[in-house]
Amino acid sequence: MSDADRNLPLSFLPLPTIAQQRIIALLVVIAQAGIAVTGSVVRVTGSGLGCDSWPQCHPGSFTPVPGAAPALHQAIEFGNRLLSFVLVALTLALFLAVVRAGRRKAIVVLAFLNGLGVIVQAIIGGISVKVDLKWYAVALHFLPSMLLVWLAGMVYVKIQEPDDGHEVRTYAKPLRMLAAGTGIALAGTLVTGTMVTGAGPHAGDADVLPEDRLQLPIIELSHVHAGFMYLYLGLAIGLVFGLIALNAEPALRKLGWWLVGLIVAQAAVGMVQYWAGVPEALVPVHVAGSGALTAVTAIVWQLGWRHAGGTATATGSPAGDAEHNSATAKVAA
Repeated sequence: MSDADRNLPLSFLPLPTIAQQRIIALLVVIAQAGIAVTGSVVRVTGSGLGCDSWPQCHPGSFTPVPGAAPALHQAIEFGNRLLSFVLVALTLALFLAVVRAGRRKAIVVLAFLNGLGVIVQAIIGGISVKVDLKWYAVALHFLPSMLLVWLAGMVYVKIQEPDDGHEVRTYAKPLRMLAAGTGIALAGTLVTGTMVTGAGPHAGDADVLPEDRLQLPIIELSHVHAGFMYLYLGLAIGLVFGLIALNAEPALRKLGWWLVGLIVAQAAVGMVQYWAGVPEALVPVHVAGSGALTAVTAIVWQLGWRHAGGTATATGSPAGDAEHNSATAKVAA
């Protein structure tokens, strides 16, 4: 089956250009990171059980019920749940766009996984409510969000490349391995960060008791978390200097410096949190930093292996470009 034939079921949809696909992909990156931030607002305001059931908000009602829980807690938790529908719409739009444009399999699979991940995350969120927001459930709800941000960052890079190009290493294999190392160090930082949170005061609901938190010393956990952050920072700095030494393209070097700057800023927020007793206002800031770092690290890593050349510069695929050029010619005639 040709690419053109494969696109026939979606021929009623507008044919998206690379620029349009890129915008949708960027919105998915922002939304995947953003819902983790709103989730942190739920946590620090103690609103995690503002809706004490799932998929309903309360037994017998999908919407908040006056008096079932504090009104503010219900509004915050229900609002966070509604954002899942925004993510569903964006990931569906991304998937339909890349399928309609006839993009290569790797892009379609990544777009599909972003949408599937939203559904899985909703289920994990429901489980966390069912177990009364135990620390491990909250951690397992946050970490998949960062994985989805990583996947969204990958598709954001790939979607801008013509499918008929050829695969090339943008930078040497050792540097690509170093970039992968930064991703592993980031994963360690995120995992240990959820453990610090699990042992700390912001468990997700005002009624969560200290004995329901992670029973490990928070000071030692914080030091382990900081150790992974230092490793992450060191690997990122090494990557940037490697890119400079190999005279990598300026945009890639600049993005590497942005990564280093974001890590330093995130570390500063973490240190302030540590010394100030984890003030509520800084928790969403720290979570937002985690999402930004995950996205930028994923993009830097993906930029090390790209599709270069190619002629499908309008929609990204030869079949899509053929349809686009035909439509343009008809309009011009």
